[in-house]
Amino acid sequence: MSFEIHLSGHVKSVVDQTLPELVADLVASGVTAGDPTLWGEAAEAEASQRLGWVDAVSVSRPVVVEIVALRAELRAKGVTRVVLAGMGGSSLAPEVIAQTAGVPLTILDSTAPGQVLAAIDGDSESGGLAQTVLVVASKSGSTVETDSAKRAFEAAWRDLGIDPVERIVVVTDPGSPLDEAARSAGYRVFNADPTVGGRYSALTAFGLVPAGLAGADIAELLDEAEASLLEVAIDSPDNPALVLAAAIAGGTPRRDKLGLVTDGTHIVGLPDWIEQLVAESTGKDGTGILPVVLLPVSPEVDGKPADLQVVRLVDEANEFHFRERHEGEILVSGSLGAQFIVWQYATAIAGRMLGINPFDQPDVESAKVAARGLLDARPTPTAPAFTADGVEVRVSDAALAASGTVAGVLDALWARLPEDGYVSIQAYVDRLALPQLEGLRELVAADSGRPTTFGWGPRFLHSTGQYHKGGPANGVFLQILEGTEVDLEIPGRPFTFGQLIQAQAAGDASVLADGHGRPVVTLTLTDPQLEVLTLFEAAQ
Repeated sequence: MSFEIHLSGHVKSVVDQTLPELVADLVASGVTAGDPTLWGEAAEAEASQRLGWVDAVSVSRPVVVEIVALRAELRAKGVTRVVLAGMGGSSLAPEVIAQTAGVPLTILDSTAPGQVLAAIDGDSESGGLAQTVLVVASKSGSTVETDSAKRAFEAAWRDLGIDPVERIVVVTDPGSPLDEAARSAGYRVFNADPTVGGRYSALTAFGLVPAGLAGADIAELLDEAEASLLEVAIDSPDNPALVLAAAIAGGTPRRDKLGLVTDGTHIVGLPDWIEQLVAESTGKDGTGILPVVLLPVSPEVDGKPADLQVVRLVDEANEFHFRERHEGEILVSGSLGAQFIVWQYATAIAGRMLGINPFDQPDVESAKVAARGLLDARPTPTAPAFTADGVEVRVSDAALAASGTVAGVLDALWARLPEDGYVSIQAYVDRLALPQLEGLRELVAADSGRPTTFGWGPRFLHSTGQYHKGGPANGVFLQILEGTEVDLEIPGRPFTFGQLIQAQAAGDASVLADGHGRPVVTLTLTDPQLEVLTLFEAAQ
């Protein structure tokens, strides 16, 4: 199975109108040939260095043998548990690959102290630290979250009398600070192609090393991807990437919110990967496509707002349509390798249609800078506007807190939503301890009446964070933090994991509110297990 797409209703009309121009302009063959002029003069310099993903399948073939050999070597030593420390594009693709393959891979893409400790300690089922290998993945080689995780693991291994050099595998770009330091220390290093941006790196060492070490059949994944390469390269109305690009970026007025629904597909977790790829690639210059990860029963799927286009991920698109009749939706199916290829092509082409550069992320750095400033300055924490039922409430402007109740603050935040707006929920908590918090999304979507996204912090900062600042100014933001006595030192750093995650939340709130004028409400649960119920009640 390669890739199948079925359209009906409004979206079919949009594609019928938009597709001929994409074919006539030779866009598909241009992307395949690595033509950097496709996205305009302003993007040409960046695009000329960011199209290596087109050749990722052939470039990655030799790496597979090395990964398989390393996995066998580790297993022979009793090292069977794989942890990945990575953010954004460095973690989302391997997470999908491993989940779909049904192999265990622990993802550490958080700075929540409890989550870091759980990744270090392991459990009786997956094994503990003595059976663990850590994959440290960072394209830039300077990602603070992955560097902090690496330091914590190194210290924990030394406490057990284990040399970290035997247990850490590094994936990074050649010549990065991490590359140079890791090689100097004797760590095993896999270099990725520097001409591939992080969110387009699924089929490079960033996706393949952690998933392959965990036991996924990465050679088969590359075979699946290769089977779709000819389809996406041809300038034809049957090209699935051109059809998908036209469907998600065409139309006047354009439906700029993309509801991603998983419905019976064998692929696990793909919407989270699509979310980062599309949001970070297109959310800039005041425009963009906002992916919204939904359930089949989500309020948005039922109500179908006029600015929301539903994409349903299924196993056989045409058969599904004739059986279920989801009129007006984009139905897509295919192997995981084909999904990676088609969505990457479609997103790059959608960027051309929107008139933006799909390969940069100009607004991501601002939150990092703000967080670093807070860690350096260590200002006195801002006093809450009020505290109710153990929930501390902080707001970007005083009017939002006028009610004096959590429910009232949420109502005031929803009242700031324009007709085409969206809600972003950002949970800077230990998601292993509070997994139920993700269910808040459904309640908020129903209560606010608008498409609602949910992101675990700080993970989303490397994903939808670009869209929040660079995309349309029509979002309102709800941060959820936790009070916890659990903390963990970061060896060699003057701050702890607890201080880091607090600074990341406060830094992003500052950039959103002060830098971009977005309304922000921050709720801190002083007793998370108890007050999460208060929060759910307030949102209904």
